[in-house]
Amino acid sequence: MNFVEHVAKAMVLEPAGIPVPVGRLCRSPAEASELFLQVGPCVVKAQVPTGKRGKAGGIKIASTPEEAAQRTQEILALTIDGHHVKEVLLEQRAAIAREFYAAVMIDFNARKPLVLFSTEGGMDIEQVAARNPANIRRRLVDLESGLDAASAGHLVSGLGLGAAEAQVSRILEHMYAAFLSCDAELIEINPLALLEDGRVVALDCKFTLDDSSAFRQPELAKHGASEIMTPLERRGAEAGLKFIQLDGDIGVLANGAGLTMTTMDVISHQGGRPANFLEIGGEAYTKAEIALDLVLSNPGVKALVVNFCGAFARTDVMAEGVVKAWQKLKPSVPVFFSIHGTGEEEARAMVRSQLGLEPLDFMEEAVAAAIAATKSKVSA
Repeated sequence: MNFVEHVAKAMVLEPAGIPVPVGRLCRSPAEASELFLQVGPCVVKAQVPTGKRGKAGGIKIASTPEEAAQRTQEILALTIDGHHVKEVLLEQRAAIAREFYAAVMIDFNARKPLVLFSTEGGMDIEQVAARNPANIRRRLVDLESGLDAASAGHLVSGLGLGAAEAQVSRILEHMYAAFLSCDAELIEINPLALLEDGRVVALDCKFTLDDSSAFRQPELAKHGASEIMTPLERRGAEAGLKFIQLDGDIGVLANGAGLTMTTMDVISHQGGRPANFLEIGGEAYTKAEIALDLVLSNPGVKALVVNFCGAFARTDVMAEGVVKAWQKLKPSVPVFFSIHGTGEEEARAMVRSQLGLEPLDFMEEAVAAAIAATKSKVSA
């Protein structure tokens, strides 16, 4: 779950003791003109949950109330990365001496939180990593010991921060504490600015909440940004299914998010293009008809891979749901099954007897057959 900047600052950074500039939220040019009197010379910033707002014209400077109103009107007319701008943040302009980058995120390979810091703030961290990866300091954090003052200090030592070093180190500590307390997947401050008066202030913030922890963060979750969904994705959400529509031509039905992602990876590895993410593990198998209809309603789908692997869940129960849905919906696209695990003999027999199809021995074979089917349709 993503959050717009002003929410991240007000609900994550400030409670953690991380300084932010004075800012006011507004939704109209007239309101911006009035609020300018409280803020003074400012930066007018589009409040949308996406990056690169400046490149899209969503960040502008205003030096008078009239300019604040004009800039607000211009930005409210924008759509940035699919998000229509409905509100802007008027934030007190800062006299910047240096810009840094700071972030806390999950390193999924190490299975630990990762703290990043760079003296090259204000630009895409991917560019810094590509150009000079040594300019990004990294520290994996053990969950039991946490990030203490000494560890944070070591991360920023020797970088020529001068008197700002203690402030930056303390902010990294606070960011890590907020990362844990807010169940975050990401807290990113770019830029973290050293001002001419010596203060270190967070000029921007990107915050992502772990969706599975939203029940522990009800106040935060209420302020999450709305996702941009296709009509099919909205149908899936209304049915309680996590469906993500892609631009490929091979539909995917699998049990479990990990198996679904693996199936999609194999499709891509073999030169195909997955058309969706949708898993029907757990109780979702009872929604097989809805799930199948979602996948097949994507106009780009030319073939379907059904990949079931059962341990505690029985593949014959899952297959029964798909078979019944297939018989009811009567789709015309070719489908290729790969079934392994608990109940596989019963599941395979059911597919043979009721659909007249032979399940393939391996997932890779099912994927290869689906790719071949899509190519034959294109050539035809």
